[in-house]
Amino acid sequence: MTSIFVTGTDTGVGKTFISVALIKLLQQQGLKVAGMKPIASGCEPTVEGLRNDDALRLSQQSNVDLPYDLINPYAFEPAIAPHIAAEQADIEIDLNIIQQNYQKIQQQVDAVVVEGAGGWLVPLNKSQTMADLAIQLELPIILVVGIRLGCINHALLTVKAIESTGLSLQGWIANHPEPSEQGAEIVKTLKQSIKAPCLGNVPALNAKERAINYLEVV
Repeated sequence: MTSIFVTGTDTGVGKTFISVALIKLLQQQGLKVAGMKPIASGCEPTVEGLRNDDALRLSQQSNVDLPYDLINPYAFEPAIAPHIAAEQADIEIDLNIIQQNYQKIQQQVDAVVVEGAGGWLVPLNKSQTMADLAIQLELPIILVVGIRLGCINHALLTVKAIESTGLSLQGWIANHPEPSEQGAEIVKTLKQSIKAPCLGNVPALNAKERAINYLEVV
């Protein structure tokens, strides 16, 4: 596996948690790996500018030192949909700028783990979505499925949408944000319904446990 694009069935499904684990896993293969969060809402003002917790976590796990603005070129303070935050800031998200940043990062590492924002079809501007960003970067996709009520429908719709782009769905990861009595049955159903391999089944973990123990790279 080289660089990958991590998307999710929705917001709050554990994309950053899984992305950090994937960076660790690739690093264990002896690779120089960087994380990238091209677009982030819910950023905190600092003396150095707006900073996003998810982007910082990716940066901290990376084993190459990169400027924050390179890994997170679009940072917005309100914790709202990116295109709305961008409109409020009078900024238009330009996928070409993101691609340029990605290429600069790619030149310095063996692999880049790019984490999307929200779900697969989250709007980024008046005409483009997160899917368009993945298409422009031409990256294989890993889908994070938050195992909870309603996720089967969300997962299958997202898989169909990814496949329609022609991009490679490298696999999907079941992430359990909370313990669930139906979790095992949901994962079983998804394994039967999704052709791409299940790359991991991550249970609800506390802060000291590591998702990497439940993932595999294909």
